[in-house]
Amino acid sequence: MASANGTSNGALTQPGWLDREAIVASPGFNRWMVPPAALCIHLCIGMAYGFSVFWKPLQGALLGADGKALPECSAGAVTFAEKAAGTLRALTATDCNWSQFDLGWMYTFFFVLLGVSAAIWGGWLERAGPRKAGLVSTLCWCGGLLIAAFGVYTHQLWLMWLGSGVIGGIGLGLGYISPVSTLIKWFPDRRGMATGMAIMGFGGGAMIGSPLATLLMDHVFKTPTEPGVWQTFVAMAAIYTVFMLIGSFRYRLPPAGWKPEGWKPPTNNHAMITSNHVHLDNAHKTPQFWLLWTVLCMNVSAGIGIIGAASPMLQETFAGALVGQDALGYLDLKKDAALAAAAAAVGAGFVGLISLFNIFGRFAWASSSDKLGRKLTYFIFFVLGAVLYVLASQAADWKVLGLFVLCFCIIASMYGGGFATIPAYLADIFGTQFVGAIHGRLLTAWSTAGILGPVVVNYLHDTRLAEGIAPDKLYGHIFFILAGMLVVGFIANLLVRPVDPKWHMSDAEVAAEQAKLKTVSGSESGGSFGIGKGGLDAKAALFWALVGVPLAWGVWQTFVKALVFFQ
Repeated sequence: MASANGTSNGALTQPGWLDREAIVASPGFNRWMVPPAALCIHLCIGMAYGFSVFWKPLQGALLGADGKALPECSAGAVTFAEKAAGTLRALTATDCNWSQFDLGWMYTFFFVLLGVSAAIWGGWLERAGPRKAGLVSTLCWCGGLLIAAFGVYTHQLWLMWLGSGVIGGIGLGLGYISPVSTLIKWFPDRRGMATGMAIMGFGGGAMIGSPLATLLMDHVFKTPTEPGVWQTFVAMAAIYTVFMLIGSFRYRLPPAGWKPEGWKPPTNNHAMITSNHVHLDNAHKTPQFWLLWTVLCMNVSAGIGIIGAASPMLQETFAGALVGQDALGYLDLKKDAALAAAAAAVGAGFVGLISLFNIFGRFAWASSSDKLGRKLTYFIFFVLGAVLYVLASQAADWKVLGLFVLCFCIIASMYGGGFATIPAYLADIFGTQFVGAIHGRLLTAWSTAGILGPVVVNYLHDTRLAEGIAPDKLYGHIFFILAGMLVVGFIANLLVRPVDPKWHMSDAEVAAEQAKLKTVSGSESGGSFGIGKGGLDAKAALFWALVGVPLAWGVWQTFVKALVFFQ
């Protein structure tokens, strides 16, 4: 049996500094040091949501002899086939600029690779521990940024796709799930709150990264002939490396069997919360896994497509009403450059408002789920979400802007809350022994939703527009389809029951797994092991400030942008 400092009884060998047993907490460790470690990583990889800030500068990166931007590689393309052909040319061409269509594939790579990598390497993460996973995530995410920077410098789109999209996407997956199992084990009394804190950071990463990238491009690296994108990638890779290394090295694991002093596991009053464990190899064989997969997929699909189209959706639906010109339709508004720019600014404010609700919904809903229960929380997401989509359709017809905005702010909060609540739901159903790896496999639902949601919204939008439907009537039917997705999620959630005991691991099997992981047992020292106390002491407060100050700055920047909506 290993000791708290990682040595083995009767053995003199010390664990390596990357080994899982090297980061088992010693007596006196404060568990409130773990969430900011997770935030150090999530606030960095969360910049994946904010990558669109680079699209416009990159679309005009190459200049001709006259100083004007060269045409896009897919200039004149109309059909999907023509756009795809343009993208194939853009992969290696150095005589034409990239289009938003070309660059937008980065999002697909990000979120597909996030889910795939989390599913493939989730089991390895449980064995290796969060420190090693965090370091690999750092290498992939920050190294991917450097490769992407070289791709921008040489104007090779394939390098940008490979660097940030593929390699960075793998870093996203490992970085996203690396703290989940750890936090759940440190906070068995507040599972939802713990995971909500970390996953709030993923939502907040773009709030910090987007204004930081804009600041670096516009005021540090930009020149008359250079947009400053590749330099910004290098600078952000350096900054993110420091923060992610700090987070990786500050991770600690509780001894096996540890629990907060005075806390007792829930009894039969919480039938949905198990004290048993389901092995990773068996989790996907249970109906509960696939029901929760459907729950997450439907919740994300119903939100991600609309959130991605929030600004044009608002402008098309309300047009001149956004700038005090109620009589102007969307097409009329576009004829006046000044009014169109003003409406776009209001649309950007709407995006900022949604971002604020998205990030704080992650923490608020996940924390509330500790009291409400995970199943009831998702019932609220699905019932309230479906009602709000129907109400938003009516608000669009009635041209009631305030009601329309309120609907989508609440929807955005539940979209974020769904991400933050699902790890605790998994721990309730499958136990904590393999929850990080099970969560990794479940994230393939996110990968699926990242394709399904935008495809449904954008395809129906373009199809209805081609049919001649007025811009302010485009989204009503789409809202009803998204509400239907939430009904599917409601049914899946309704069917979730506790796992059949036949899938539970025996005490001997759990002990064997912990022995494989060389995990210290806290039961020998009375359960609490003198660990977890301290609260927000001076050391913890300083660590929280390290992540809290940048997050507060990002929230403020987003709030200022959102204020435009109310002017």
